Order: sequence, then C-alpha cells, then structure tokens
Amino acid sequence: MRKKKAPKRFLAPDPKFGDPLVTRFINILMYSGEKSVATKIFYDAMAHIEKNNPEASGYEIWKEALNNVAPSVEVRSRRIGGATFQIPTEVRPDRKISLSMKWIVRYTRERSGRSMYEKLAQELTAAAKKEGASYKKKEDTHKMAEANKAFAHFR
Repeated sequence: MRKKKAPKRFLAPDPKFGDPLVTRFINILMYSGEKSVATKIFYDAMAHIEKNNPEASGYEIWKEALNNVAPSVEVRSRRIGGATFQIPTEVRPDRKISLSMKWIVRYTRERSGRSMYEKLAQELTAAAKKEGASYKKKEDTHKMAEANKAFAHFR
C-alpha cells in the first residue's frame, strides 16, 4: 500500500481552445500513442460540427455533450454476507468527466461510418441533443442505480 497519496498531474491546455479538458479528451481518443492523429481527428470533428451547425461552435457542442453524458450516480458491487449487492453511489466530479469522455470515445468507435472525425462529430452532436449511444449509457446507469436504491443503506 502507498505511504502517501500520489500527486495529481495537471495537463497542459491545448493550443487552439486553451482548455486542459480538450487535451484530456485527445489523450483518451489517442490510439497507439499517435497523439498528432488524435489531435487532427478532434479538430476535424470540431470543424465538421461547425460546418453542419453554423449557429453554434464545435467547442460549445463538445462541452454540452460532455455535460449531458456525465453520470451523477453509478452502481458499485459490494459483497455483504455471501451475497453481492449493486449499491448506488454518487460519482466524484473528476470521475464524471472521465466516464463521459470514455463513453463518447467508445461509442464513437463502435459507430459505422467513413472516417473517425465524422463519427466523432455525429456522436457529439447526438449527445448534445440528448440522444445517441453514449447518452443512452448514462440513462441506463441512472436506471440501474434507481432500481437498486433499496440497497443504498449498505453504503
């Protein structure tokens, strides 16, 4: 076990938007250590969103999508007296963002389409409109927590 807590590492903000969350999203999007490819995919997706939605910026839609997909409760397995219970727990703010980013990237990769930036743009616009697979994952997580709220006292 650790003697002391590991220090939190802070990411540098991205050059275009100046937001460390964008850098974090690009790192999650990155595949096989190819950060320049992931960066190009992200910025191309932002340009694609802006082309299709001239009234809103791609960055704003991305932020909206992250907020819509972020879960507020999740279930955690806990073993009590030989039985395993799914106990609903609140999600830490840092984990909320992390989960929403991971879900968006996961369901973007599962989408059928031509190129990754188009699939990412479609998933982000769908999540911003409160639809799509990543938003459905959040809804399913909330339903599961609601169904198991009888076990909340085991927390």
